[in-house]
Amino acid sequence: MLLEFRIRNFRSIRDEQSLSLVAAPFDEALAETHLAPTGLKALPQVVRSAVLYGPNASGKSTLLLALNYLRAMVAESAAIVQPGQTYNVQPFRLDPATASQPTEFEASFLVDGIRHQYSFAMTADRIVSEQLMVWRTAKPTQWFSRRLDEGGDRYAYEFSAYLTGPRRLWLESTRPNALFLSTAAQLNSGLLSPVARWLVQGLVYLPATAFSDHVFTTALLESSEGRAAVRDFLASADISIAEVLAVPRKGIRGQVVFQPDGVAQARQEEAEFPFPIFEHRTEQGSAQFELHEESEGTQRLFSLAAPVLDVLKHGRVLVVDELDRSLHTLLVRRLVGMFHNPVLNPRGAQLIFSTHDTSLLAHTLFRRDQVWFAEKDGSQATRIFPLSDFSPRKHEAWERGYLMGRYGAVSMFRELPESVSSVAAPSALSGPDATVTV
Repeated sequence: MLLEFRIRNFRSIRDEQSLSLVAAPFDEALAETHLAPTGLKALPQVVRSAVLYGPNASGKSTLLLALNYLRAMVAESAAIVQPGQTYNVQPFRLDPATASQPTEFEASFLVDGIRHQYSFAMTADRIVSEQLMVWRTAKPTQWFSRRLDEGGDRYAYEFSAYLTGPRRLWLESTRPNALFLSTAAQLNSGLLSPVARWLVQGLVYLPATAFSDHVFTTALLESSEGRAAVRDFLASADISIAEVLAVPRKGIRGQVVFQPDGVAQARQEEAEFPFPIFEHRTEQGSAQFELHEESEGTQRLFSLAAPVLDVLKHGRVLVVDELDRSLHTLLVRRLVGMFHNPVLNPRGAQLIFSTHDTSLLAHTLFRRDQVWFAEKDGSQATRIFPLSDFSPRKHEAWERGYLMGRYGAVSMFRELPESVSSVAAPSALSGPDATVTV
């Protein structure tokens, strides 16, 4: 269960920005469906979903990408990244003061009901600092901290007595470009492995182009239980698919293999893969279609099926950029509603997504503390803020207020200059002699 995410100096984000999923106190709106209990006295409830609005290029995707970057660092820094390898981390480059500073990540979350706060700072070639705080009691304990000294040559470590195990081995095995948490987890730390596992497996990120990746949902089709779940998921969206099948076909599989000298080599091999087939039925007959023959909306929904079902089953956090892409408004509402349904979501799974669909800004779908906005200031730096900052009235029309600019985070258009029309090429389909060949 994610409580809060903080990021600083990452792409268009210069100053520290915070996305909080902790429910606003004293707000009882939709509490029975939209909130999940944490078991913590200080932070008793979190929201089950959060939606992010803002104009194009405001930094919405950057915020969600940063959350996935944290996940990927924990997953890959010790296991996949090679010694001396650099990262494609991009600080805010429009300010000379931040262009050379490290990028900072911080996540607060629950693991087995215990609050954890993990943070690290990094440059392209190394980890600058790293820290883990754990709340086993009302007061937090720093399990470990790691900080680069002023000379930039060595790390200073501090450990709590709570963190048992071969700490010297973990310390000596941690490379400058790897996280200590990842290294210790890889070396089977009984206490740190669950923390790393939650960050890697508990966060599921889908970019806006996710409809092109159907591997996970296709894999579900190989079992009768999984096939029925995918079929029912699609059928609930009123898509006229009677059955979904997985047909084995041969294809080329590519993989990257690291040689003993650390050089990566790409290999390809022929293998057999499951291939999704969709059966449509009418009173006149039936026919089978391949995935590429289905609409983009169906492809998108099919790719979402496995992540959504998996996240709901295991109580993970699903992060989706442009959830509404190629999907009807009512279908997006239905997907969000699945996370707000305690019966379908008994383990407190959470959904974080960006969208441009303003019709979703409704009291019946979200609470005020679930709606967030992103915009850029005069220095082109992204800032994010919640709708609750504006203390909207109980029955205020959020969509209308947003489009009128009451909450900010909307596009401010200018008149097109004459130079645009002067260089525009004439349409090939204009004029009386234009023809269309079919």
